[in-house]
Amino acid sequence: MDLVVGRVVKPHGIRGELVIDVRTDSPEDRFTPGVVLSVRGSARTLTVAAARPHTGRLLVFFDGVSGRDAAEELRGRLLTVEVGQLPPIEDPDEFYDHQLEGLAVVLQDGTPVGTVREIAHGPGGELLVVKAEDGREVLIPFVEQIVPTVALEAGRVVIDPPDGLLGMD
Repeated sequence: MDLVVGRVVKPHGIRGELVIDVRTDSPEDRFTPGVVLSVRGSARTLTVAAARPHTGRLLVFFDGVSGRDAAEELRGRLLTVEVGQLPPIEDPDEFYDHQLEGLAVVLQDGTPVGTVREIAHGPGGELLVVKAEDGREVLIPFVEQIVPTVALEAGRVVIDPPDGLLGMD
């Protein structure tokens, strides 16, 4: 299984540098020179040569991507790592996105809400993107006050949403 750590937005300049939308909590680990990333949907791998922050994103040079045309070929591609390459998480209150995706979401009384579809990383924090039982998409802030319990072994996330958050009140 592979895990998305970034998306190529567009080329930057003429030397092959790429603008990367970061999709990981550890960009300093995933985009360090020498790290090898896979390109989803192809057999191609890319080795990070250099990376630097730029307006909430990263500017990255990869070995073998020289010039704007070579960079343009990567536009929109997802960059991944194998789940087996990820270090174990020591903090019991932290999770990799792939561990949460697919978990059932229930209220504290056990009422089903839906399923975690993905984790959205934004400047204000993480959001659980939940496909609700009625087919709607619901965004739930991934904070302890609203998500008091994540039970990976049980395959569920227990939420205590404030009034109006789920739009069912």
